Amino acid sequence: MSHTENYFNKVKEIISHINLEKISEIASKLSEVRKKNGRIFFIGVGGSAGNCSHAVNDFRKLCEIECYSPSDNQSELTARINDEGWDTCYSEWLKISKLKTNDCLFIMSVGGGDLEKKISVNIINSIKYAQKVNCKVFGVVGKENGFAAKSSDDIIVVPNVDEKLITPLTEGFQAIIWHCLVSDPKLQTKKTKW
Repeated sequence: MSHTENYFNKVKEIISHINLEKISEIASKLSEVRKKNGRIFFIGVGGSAGNCSHAVNDFRKLCEIECYSPSDNQSELTARINDEGWDTCYSEWLKISKLKTNDCLFIMSVGGGDLEKKISVNIINSIKYAQKVNCKVFGVVGKENGFAAKSSDDIIVVPNVDEKLITPLTEGFQAIIWHCLVSDPKLQTKKTKW
């Protein structure tokens, strides 16, 4: 079997196992965030940070929800990393943004953070800060044993069907899932151009 055939077989396998009910539940909960004039803060690293930027655009434009991602402001992000460190760059940004109870954090991450291994500690600290201010945490991750999966209110775990492909499959499904959310009639208020 070629790599391409294997890859798309894994995509089919994920589709057959993903928790569709959970996606619909998150759509309903994000609709509640909007009704309470809450904001969505998208948190991610690497390719997931790029997905966060795109999601901010879609949720703002199509769903009329105020959204932000700290990785979109490279000047502030790099200044915080340089002066305060990587581990707190997002949580300190959330403090200045006055994260509140009616807001929500939306994590996009492959692993979801691991304190013991010191991986994505900035995501872990963001979740801890959200919990401190009693803010809901949602997300799409690829590891069911990562910090985000264990510590969030509602998280979609992309089924891990091939350890060698976990990053491209998780990041690809982040896009599929947030596009599903922004096109859900419970959330979408504006039509797309095409």
